[in-house]
Amino acid sequence: MELKPNGDVAGVMALGSVKDAAMIFSGVPLALTGGVLALTLRGIPFSISAAVGLIALSGITVLNGLVMVSFIGDLRVQGRLLEKAIVEGALTRVRPVMMTALVAALGFVPMAINTGIGSKVQRPLATVVVRGIVSSTLLTLLVLPALYRVAHGSRS
Repeated sequence: MELKPNGDVAGVMALGSVKDAAMIFSGVPLALTGGVLALTLRGIPFSISAAVGLIALSGITVLNGLVMVSFIGDLRVQGRLLEKAIVEGALTRVRPVMMTALVAALGFVPMAINTGIGSKVQRPLATVVVRGIVSSTLLTLLVLPALYRVAHGSRS
């Protein structure tokens, strides 16, 4: 992957491709939807702490997408065919993506079930992060490789 110094934003420069950056950021809406849905299901109103949770969730989602897409791109640079690179990249990155998601989600579970002092602030934040990580991890592991195939299919 050759970087092209053309003044693009940092995400594009890190990957060298607008398509790859767009793929990674496509995970954010699904993660945010999962987080907001969790608030609705638990009957928790949207608040500033929930918004902070959405920001944290977006960061985790982008990190996991970056891990997946950059590894697949590296395999392509090494000469792997598109299909093999996608399968190998997705299978190889399952553990790092799952570990990142589980550490973040499990770390917020005590906050999500807290009923003591400060729970009105902690629960919205934790609820958004825990539920959103579930939906974003599914996207990263299942949908992102398919998006990569669609986006890069013409240059097999």
